[in-house]
Amino acid sequence: MTMSLDGAVADPERFATVFDAHYEEIRRYAGRRLDLDIAEDLAAETFLVAFRRRHTFDAARGGVRPWLYGIATNLIGRHRRAEVRRYRALARSGPPPDADGHDQRVVDRVAAGVTVQRLSAALAGLSRGERDVVLLVAYGELTYDEVAAALGVAYGTVASRLSRARTKLRDALGVEL
Repeated sequence: MTMSLDGAVADPERFATVFDAHYEEIRRYAGRRLDLDIAEDLAAETFLVAFRRRHTFDAARGGVRPWLYGIATNLIGRHRRAEVRRYRALARSGPPPDADGHDQRVVDRVAAGVTVQRLSAALAGLSRGERDVVLLVAYGELTYDEVAAALGVAYGTVASRLSRARTKLRDALGVEL
């Protein structure tokens, strides 16, 4: 993020710009990891925690975006059992119905149902650290450096967790990742 947005973190009067710039992205990330009904609350809690801890933000360790993803990932950790249950349920039943109701989306869902079930089962089988890294890269589109900043781990840890996760996912899904 820009230095002005990094500066907005520390300034309570300007913190709303951080919220406006990142709320929807964090909500989508939480919704992909947990149920959508939890995502709104978790995203709001992410920004509440960020506001309360704004004095701990260090732009030298990474930008605002990875910092927020780190907070959200930690909060998701509290809901970890629900996340694993959700992946296991998706593995059994497939994805939830599409709220848009478009005919093509229905066709796409039927075609993707088996893949979603297999992917959900594979994600449920990853360790917490491996799942966090995979989903921050896949859902958050964070770089290795940003994932490292978000989770407070070394770059090499991110690389090794992602490598192990890819191997496990490749074995579970029988596809090249």
